[in-house]
Amino acid sequence: MTIDHAHWAAYLLAGIDERRELQAITKQINALGIDDAYAIQAALLELQLGRGDSLAGAKLGLTSVAKQEQMSVSEPVYGWVPTSTVLGADGVVALNELIHPRCEPELVFVLAESLSGPGVTANDVLDATEKVVGGIEVIDSRYEAFSFTLPDVIADNTSAARVAIGSDGIAPRDADLTTLGCVFDVDGEITGTATGAALLGDPALCVAMLANHLGKHGQKLEPGWIVMAGAATDARPLSAGTVATARYSHLGSVTVTGKG
Repeated sequence: MTIDHAHWAAYLLAGIDERRELQAITKQINALGIDDAYAIQAALLELQLGRGDSLAGAKLGLTSVAKQEQMSVSEPVYGWVPTSTVLGADGVVALNELIHPRCEPELVFVLAESLSGPGVTANDVLDATEKVVGGIEVIDSRYEAFSFTLPDVIADNTSAARVAIGSDGIAPRDADLTTLGCVFDVDGEITGTATGAALLGDPALCVAMLANHLGKHGQKLEPGWIVMAGAATDARPLSAGTVATARYSHLGSVTVTGKG
């Protein structure tokens, strides 16, 4: 069966633009493989870049056991960070631009040098990184009831919607990233705690996996890009008036606020 990547990319973009839930692709076609899912993702990105957006970086999703269990999948996914999705310093999330957003804390690598797979290691990532900062990602699956299979979420650019990037950072070897702690607070209630080790044992290893994944497709991580290593805790709904804060050891805090 030949899958029309351009058709499904346009389908997903319409969901983003019109802020409406879509039926999962795998509920409409019998077999959507991982390679086809990434091809749809690439076509979706091409549509976004073709109308004036640019790339701020790349991202991983489902790199923690908590996230994999929450979404009933068993492996990481890879996607892109369009510049239009990076929030301003105030961290305000315009909810009228989204469908059913959720928020989660993220460790973010800011690259000083390119990373090109194959063979990229965690040490290579540390060598290429200018600084590590805290962040919060707002995810917004375009699928009904936030329900999807692994190929579905890959095609949907790993549910990417918005990201807030912290201003405080450290050089990548100034702290042990595996023990770097995060406390996630939503409306005054602690909803999750974790360390960097929750991200497949080492967040730098996650970034190396992303670089090696891109290398298979002749792509690389570029200097100046942000790379989101994944969420260490599960995601929480973001509603009007919701204030979510991720507090990191060594990295300060990052806050987003839902605005109806």
